[in-house]
Amino acid sequence: MSASDMSGGRLGHHLKRWLFLAHRWIGIVTCMLFTIWLVSGLVMIYVPFPSLGKAERLAGLAPIDWAAVRVTPEEARRVAGGRPVRNLTLEMRDRAPVWQIEPWDAAPVAISAVSGNVLAQTDGASARRIAGDFGHAPVRLITALERDQWTVAGSFDRHRPLWKAELAGEGGRVLYVSSRTGEVVLDTNGMERFWNWIGSVPHWIYPTVLRQYNLVWRQVVMWVSGPCIIGAITGIWIGILRLRTGRRRYSAGRFTPYRGWMKWHHVSGLVGGVFLTTWIFSGWLSVDPGRLFASPGLSLASQISYAGADKPLTLAADALGRSATGAKLVRIRWSLGRPQVLVERGPQQASFLSGKTLTPWQTDRATIEQRAAQLVPAGHIIAVDRLVAPDAYWYETDGLPLLPVLRIRFDDPARSWVYIDPASGAIVGDTDTRRRLYRWAFDLLHKWDLNGLTQARPAWDAVLWLTSLAGLLIAVSGVVIGWRRLNR
Repeated sequence: MSASDMSGGRLGHHLKRWLFLAHRWIGIVTCMLFTIWLVSGLVMIYVPFPSLGKAERLAGLAPIDWAAVRVTPEEARRVAGGRPVRNLTLEMRDRAPVWQIEPWDAAPVAISAVSGNVLAQTDGASARRIAGDFGHAPVRLITALERDQWTVAGSFDRHRPLWKAELAGEGGRVLYVSSRTGEVVLDTNGMERFWNWIGSVPHWIYPTVLRQYNLVWRQVVMWVSGPCIIGAITGIWIGILRLRTGRRRYSAGRFTPYRGWMKWHHVSGLVGGVFLTTWIFSGWLSVDPGRLFASPGLSLASQISYAGADKPLTLAADALGRSATGAKLVRIRWSLGRPQVLVERGPQQASFLSGKTLTPWQTDRATIEQRAAQLVPAGHIIAVDRLVAPDAYWYETDGLPLLPVLRIRFDDPARSWVYIDPASGAIVGDTDTRRRLYRWAFDLLHKWDLNGLTQARPAWDAVLWLTSLAGLLIAVSGVVIGWRRLNR
């Protein structure tokens, strides 16, 4: 044997040794993380992070007292500065009608529909009444806070500080009230919070002390999940190296040299290792390292132009009241260059009216396409499809998305797609090449959210449980092996 062959053999031996050492010591920590993430992921299938859904919001609102409404939508908009606004919403708040103005580029403003004055910051007494009316129960305790575990996300920043209202009665229901506008922004109960301590919080590495610093939290997620990818890849490599088939089998015809927990770890790694690797890799992508999948989306200017939100309103309060009798929420917005009124009396009791005549809203596909052409200045419309069933990019994991919907495709460099509700003309979504790639790199590999599975539950549940159990067998056996190694 030549000196070069001997040198190459020693190098290969050292590399293999480092491969085994890296997997052993990285695996001791990462298998514990895998166990936590897989168990918490299964919980998240059934208990999502607390939020305030549309049905919950409507259930908590009282019907609008139209006799008390004195301020027209246009007067409320002028009080808020007269700028183009995304929405003007009328609802009852602290037992009086309130207009909430949502500018396109600023925080919302609450204006009394009785006096026309901008509402002062909500105090504790008002927050107590608002929460009690919304929750239909007495408030046991009201507390001011900046953030807690359930309101740590940046979406609540425009409402801080918040009022936390703990309701009397069973269930541990807690409401959070915005100090800026007085609206209820979150509804949680004891069961949600309990399961989220086992689900979303450990899965997302989401404790308040960390998550409140978004940049730090992103770095932690990346640097914690990164070594897990290394541990998974080295595990597959070693598993293949130690596998013997055909005539090269180990004694007694075994294809693995291991016994006991080591055997379980080896076999489960061969079976589920690829799943575990792609799953943790997609989890690492969840924070979009390097902003590889970030895209600007539709510009604010093009959305305002499409909506025609700079047009004045001529609606009178009494005429609006006659058309929206019994409504719990009235939302005025602009669509296709015209004002539009959404009247909601309940979760399944919504109607669209013209903001000029208060007659049923009408539009047509030609008008939508004509105005949509200006949404992507860098491109032209190349196709318009009417979707009547979910597809790979327009779907929900729990139920059906809005259907039918128009999918308008452009030939700009980003290959933008815009989704528009043909009934209202409202833009309901948009995507481009980067985000469509992210859909496969993250959503599919992490959630297995194919329509063939999510629309045929419990098939989706079964796939997630089987793959997760395979991963758990790898992780739990690794924890046992690592514990024994540390004890030695």
